[in-house]
Amino acid sequence: MSKERVENGDVEIREVWASNLESEIYVIRNIVDDFPFIAMDTEFPGIVIHHTGDLQDVADTNYQYVRANVDRLHLLQLGLTFFNAAGSLPASPDSGRPVTGMDFKRNKEEGVDAKLFAELFTPSGTVLDDSVYWVAFQSAFDFGYLLKILTSKPLPETREGFLELLHKFIPLLYDIKRVIHLNDNFHGGLNSVATSLGVERVGIAHQAGSDSFVTAQVFLKLRGHRFGTGSVEDYVGLVFGLDAETAQIFSNKSRKEEGFPATSSSRYRS
Repeated sequence: MSKERVENGDVEIREVWASNLESEIYVIRNIVDDFPFIAMDTEFPGIVIHHTGDLQDVADTNYQYVRANVDRLHLLQLGLTFFNAAGSLPASPDSGRPVTGMDFKRNKEEGVDAKLFAELFTPSGTVLDDSVYWVAFQSAFDFGYLLKILTSKPLPETREGFLELLHKFIPLLYDIKRVIHLNDNFHGGLNSVATSLGVERVGIAHQAGSDSFVTAQVFLKLRGHRFGTGSVEDYVGLVFGLDAETAQIFSNKSRKEEGFPATSSSRYRS
């Protein structure tokens, strides 16, 4: 089984290719009940459609922007980090070391086939289950690409249809950017928030497996904070930019950066 060795020899990020996909899905099946929190990160080519027209509802405009790009492009990497409510990580079945992330690769030679991934991943216990929690940062594109792969279809035509499908596959989700957007203590992208919380990275930045681990650690740190009159749990199911409260922020940022996120890594800028 292929593994990426990181600087800290006590942990590992597991690389997943076509050759070991089935065995890694088997690992997921065996750990998800005990580690029902899944932090996700994706890497994708960037943006090819910069403007899709303005609708009356800004959140609808934002969704059409996401949809237009997701439907035309293909995911490069999917990173997943499994953990439990206490922040513990599963042990590698090979080395016994904590697994900080699973990095699903896609390329022409050895990459994971999207259709086979969907066939194996959908019944793995990770989706369509209201006891599993998904966590991401500024997640409209992340969940868009994931749904596109799992359904083997273009995204739904409307924002309402997308959110309905998303909540069917992933009943419990947290978008960290949506949680923190009104908190004066946290600004910028994932890297900036992680730094302010004292989260240390394992692995290489802008690799999906490593970024999913940072996402998990940020989420765990934030669970102890109050946001307005509520807590992190009050934001379950909300996706940054696709609700009325954050739609204009998403839209303004997209215009400013001429196609937010201009690359898959723009979410992590300070």
